[in-house]
Amino acid sequence: MLPSPLKNRLIADLPRRERDNLMPFAKRLPLAFGDTLCMAGEPHRRVYFPLSGFISLVVSVPGHPPMEMGLIGSEGALGASLALGVDQAPLQAVVQGIGQALSFAVRPFQRLLRESPALQASLRRYLYVTQRQLAQTAACTRFHAVEQRLARWLLMSDDRAGGESIHLTHQFLADMLGVRRSAVTIAAGGLQDRGLIHYRRGEIRVLDRTGLEAASCACYAEVRREYAEQFP
Repeated sequence: MLPSPLKNRLIADLPRRERDNLMPFAKRLPLAFGDTLCMAGEPHRRVYFPLSGFISLVVSVPGHPPMEMGLIGSEGALGASLALGVDQAPLQAVVQGIGQALSFAVRPFQRLLRESPALQASLRRYLYVTQRQLAQTAACTRFHAVEQRLARWLLMSDDRAGGESIHLTHQFLADMLGVRRSAVTIAAGGLQDRGLIHYRRGEIRVLDRTGLEAASCACYAEVRREYAEQFP
């Protein structure tokens, strides 16, 4: 069954009339694992409102693997900076969880934005939450242990995966967290030994969310609180 457009929180929160004005210009597109949807510093080709699956925002430094700074799932949108009149992508966006998205070509979407005050306001609030998420991730990377950061990342991914298994290798996780693969192996092993996750052949399933939240740093709860304040 195809997910409803109302699965995306930003779309669902729009007044009915403004939402109906958007739908004729929307296309359903698959989110395929590993697809790059935009590159940092380049113009957005399309705007994406995920209905399922999730997108990773990564930063690249020459000579190093890309490092993840944030995630976008059905709570948000890729291309929200268009609400500020900026059509360049600030970060590279790569699909990490397969799913579907409502997608818009940039030119029609810019016109629709001008005609929809509610959409402008929603995207600006979402950009504030994203800014807080990026700042929290930077602080988390600097101050918190690998196991705490891994627990946080798994919780954020699980929120957007809808309880489905997360398909990731230790090397991919290491690149996203900016640590050695051996550090992820030790951290994931510790979480699995305590019965919080199950990991096998690149597939991770969260078994105990309450326990995983206790293992995570406070950054996870902080980002969720910020979102809840902006989108009560």
